[in-house]
Amino acid sequence: MISRRRQGQNSPVIKKIYENLEEAAGVVLLAVMAGFAFLNVITRYFIQYSFSSTEEIEVACLVWLTMLGAAAGFRRGVHLGFDLLKMRFPNFGRNVLFPLSSVMTIATICYIIWFSVVQMKDEIALNITTEALNIPHWWYTLSMPVGGVLIILRVIEATWKEFKKGSA
Repeated sequence: MISRRRQGQNSPVIKKIYENLEEAAGVVLLAVMAGFAFLNVITRYFIQYSFSSTEEIEVACLVWLTMLGAAAGFRRGVHLGFDLLKMRFPNFGRNVLFPLSSVMTIATICYIIWFSVVQMKDEIALNITTEALNIPHWWYTLSMPVGGVLIILRVIEATWKEFKKGSA
């Protein structure tokens, strides 16, 4: 184990965590959402009322789950794409179109990060809290910049893998 670290290789555990970070967090978020939804169904059935706070938690988990899922999709390369030009001109598609689409994706995500940070600043300045739980609303909005950074990392990673595949 020590010799691996000296050679500059990552620990297999750290590599596995990095490779499956979004999926692991997604599993936890889905379990939380399912648990609260089940709890809400049970309370509605037995006492005819639901917990309003559970809906708030479910929505917050869904926003986080969406951003984490988008990052996982970029890592796996499963997002929809227009492959006609790439198939028609394989070298041009790999050498020009793929990097161009990566740059455009990163620019779009940077805009999303920028505006979500602006929104977070406003929420903090105005001291906006959620209705049921009365917690700061920016905790939910934080999913946008965090997820955006993960998406950018995964886009860069996918672009790097495509270049390595093309040069091999």
